[in-house]
Amino acid sequence: MPVLSRNMKNYPAAPLIYETCLIINETERNMNGKNIKAGVFVEKMYEDLEFWYPYLRLKEAGIEPDVIAPKKGEYAGKHGLVATATIASDAAVGKTYDLIVVPGGYSPDHMRRDKNMIEIVRRHGQANRTLAVICHGPWMLVSAGLAKGRRLTSFFSIKDDLIAAGANWIDEGVVRDGNLITAQSPDDLPRLMPVVLDAIGISSAQPVGAAR
Repeated sequence: MPVLSRNMKNYPAAPLIYETCLIINETERNMNGKNIKAGVFVEKMYEDLEFWYPYLRLKEAGIEPDVIAPKKGEYAGKHGLVATATIASDAAVGKTYDLIVVPGGYSPDHMRRDKNMIEIVRRHGQANRTLAVICHGPWMLVSAGLAKGRRLTSFFSIKDDLIAAGANWIDEGVVRDGNLITAQSPDDLPRLMPVVLDAIGISSAQPVGAAR
């Protein structure tokens, strides 16, 4: 299981993580999440909330996500939280997941340098399995050849990259196009996760807003 950094006290958003994510809803935990396989990517300089919020929401739903990185070990986020990768990408590339989550921050620039992390995204996208991709994470969709012809959003600074790759970039906080669910920023996480949980069959989640 990933470990919260000892420097968490220096991260102003840390109380949000605890207040919104660490109160476990036992009713939701006992639903069908235990049969769902999920992987959450991590690399150095990830956006802390974009990893921990989805990870803990999946835990609430009874899912035990693999934390996937180029190598097993600790990875520090932009704001000092440390996550521990539980499986290396060369071991995860042969596994089948129902959901892959790709957080943003500066980490996607490092993720896309790892051929196995790109291959995991490519295989699961081509197999029509759910990909939840946040902020700068859609760079991974570009590297995996999955952006062309798809309705996607992202942090505004990589808009041109997605358009150049053939995507239809939508200026909305959360956009769902079939198995691809994208979000712009940490502020959109409360809207993103109900859409993600609905996509993988957690029936308590209700899609909201622009995602469709």
